[in-house]
Amino acid sequence: MTDLPRLRRLLGGPETAWLVERVRERIAAGRSLDTAAVLAAASAEQRRAIELLLGRRLRAGRSLSVPLTEVDRVLRESLACPDGLAVAVVLLTGPVADRRAAARASAEAWEAALAPLDAACDRPALADWRAGLVSTGLLKRLAGSDPGAARQLADHAARVLAELPADPAAALTVPVLAARCLSDAHALDEGRPLAALVRSAVKALADLPDLATTGAEGRRTLWAAVGVAVDDLSSRVLTLGLPGTDRGVTGRVLAAAREDGEPCVLTLRQLVRPDCELGDAGPLVRVCENPAVVAAAAATLGTDCPPLVCVEGNVSLAARALLPRLTAQGSCLAYHGDFDWGGVRIAASILAMPGTAPWRYDATAYLAAVNNGLGSPLATGTSSPTPWNPPLREAILRHSTRVEEELLIDDLLADLHG
Repeated sequence: MTDLPRLRRLLGGPETAWLVERVRERIAAGRSLDTAAVLAAASAEQRRAIELLLGRRLRAGRSLSVPLTEVDRVLRESLACPDGLAVAVVLLTGPVADRRAAARASAEAWEAALAPLDAACDRPALADWRAGLVSTGLLKRLAGSDPGAARQLADHAARVLAELPADPAAALTVPVLAARCLSDAHALDEGRPLAALVRSAVKALADLPDLATTGAEGRRTLWAAVGVAVDDLSSRVLTLGLPGTDRGVTGRVLAAAREDGEPCVLTLRQLVRPDCELGDAGPLVRVCENPAVVAAAAATLGTDCPPLVCVEGNVSLAARALLPRLTAQGSCLAYHGDFDWGGVRIAASILAMPGTAPWRYDATAYLAAVNNGLGSPLATGTSSPTPWNPPLREAILRHSTRVEEELLIDDLLADLHG
């Protein structure tokens, strides 16, 4: 049985506090007590206390080296603490947390928190994203360092990701997606931790650059890339010359705009109405990136302008709903955009759709523009492949010149007029 008064006299005074603290640190770190504890500059009182503890004189010098195995032996043999040094330190100072065990338990808790994402992250892009949640600490920050809260966030994110990408024709909006997956239409509202977590996954899934996903417009672009609209009114697409019909609101709006040669903005809501009719757009529909082309076509050609669609930069969900409807009706789509890396990525998303082809959007057209002195230095963006015309990527890399679509309006108008 421990002789607590004697133990305190031997080891519990201020002169031996440094030794007790060293032993606590070793116990907490899971290290053995079979080495010496060293005090670099010991006072005479500290040296005397250790001599009384060990029952022998110590070597002279400023430093003090105390074999912990000898301290353990003294405590056991003197019956000051028959259970040894480790128990003595706990009796004197209280329980010692096992940091190694705590770290192991924490790692296991965080691995369990990520477990709900395993099934949802079987796609390569999401597998990399899941790994990044650990390396960047994103999930831990969003969960306030609480593994339980993190597991709930991961579970909710997995339910949402299981529904993505969605079919653009379904006109799924963020509130509807949240209500469908989580029974809470506001679960993905801006500012909520879950919204930030899911958007980071969507960004990885869509492989979009950082600049394309900032701000309100960036969020719309991000969600549209996986077939979801922030809402069915802000998602829009610009048109000119689509014939429309005399049936349904959308058809009548298009027909009225066509009759006056005016551009027409269609919302996602209009495009997914059951009575939406676009009319027969003919064998070819031109598609451009910038509204300036539509404005010039309306001013120059008016009612004579053939069907023209403008995606206005990144492809909205409304555009993703419109373009496949046109090809399903038998029209082929021809696309033109800016000759820069942002324009290349937009083109890639459109030209991957069935029934599409480039419109003056290849290496030949690019080099003709550059050789005519058009364009400006291309200083931003990351290169992207151009699978419809591999030489285009090499040409842009070689010349590092950006040619905006507005510089080529005369050529585009000539094609439309022809």
